[in-house]
This record gives sequence, C-alpha cells and structure tokens, in this order.
Amino acid sequence: MAKTNGKMIANNKKAYHDYFILDTYEAGIALHGTEVKSLRMGKCSIKESFIRVDNGEVYVYGMHISPYEKGNIFNKDPLRVRKLLLHKSEINKLLGKTKEKGVAIVPLKVYFKGSLVKVEIGLAKGKKLYDKRQDIAKKDQQREAQRDFKVRNIG
Repeated sequence: MAKTNGKMIANNKKAYHDYFILDTYEAGIALHGTEVKSLRMGKCSIKESFIRVDNGEVYVYGMHISPYEKGNIFNKDPLRVRKLLLHKSEINKLLGKTKEKGVAIVPLKVYFKGSLVKVEIGLAKGKKLYDKRQDIAKKDQQREAQRDFKVRNIG
C-alpha cells in the first residue's frame, strides 16, 4: 500500500468516481529536468491518463506536464509517454491482475516524496452506473448529516 507523505501535485478524483480501487502501488517516474521544474510549479494533469504494461515495463499515457516557461530547447512534448519505475515483482502482479476482465491500472496521485516525484497507481475495476448513483446518494446523506450535526451544535 502506498502512503502519500509529500507535497501533492495532481489528484485524479475522476478515477475514484469511475472505478473501485482494489489495490494501490507507489511508482517512481522517469522525467527530464525541465519537467521536474514544471512539476514544482504544479503544472500537471492526470485526468485523462492511463497506464499500460508493455514488454515487462510500465508506461503512463496521456499525462500532461506543461512545458517549463524558462526552458527553451530542453522542453519535451507535454503528452509524451513516460516510464514508471516499479520492482519486477510488482510489474508481474499488475500484469497478472490486468489479465482479468474489467481490471485496469489508473494513476491516482502525483506527489513529491522528498525531492523525488512519485505516482500512486491503482488497480481498478470499473463501476456500473447504479454503483455511481449509490456513491452519490451516500455522499448526499453524509453531507446532510454533517449539516444537521453542525446546526445542532450551534443552536
């Protein structure tokens, strides 16, 4: 299980809405210098990104890191494919789990851990429409309960 104890850069709330998260892993990411500088300024989006295992290596597709303003020719393509750094045993576990029907790997968070950039990835199973409706109903009930509790404590 991954623990996030650093500065948050990006969070994928849509993944929690669209998927049941079965398991999480912490992965490093291979970046170039200007990409790290851009991440320090918080210029990252992982909403439309996904992860795929190819030839025993894990890659993240669609992760947008905006070009660094002061980096001229050294800037890379914002949507380029980036390699994730995981142990071989973790890659084998992910590969075995993704063979099941309806299981995908999605990025959940991007954050700094010390001076390193880490990505929390999740093994996810897709939700049906009725599951999403149940989650929304639960959140509404919790919000109502919080309001009632707050009103009772004030009055």
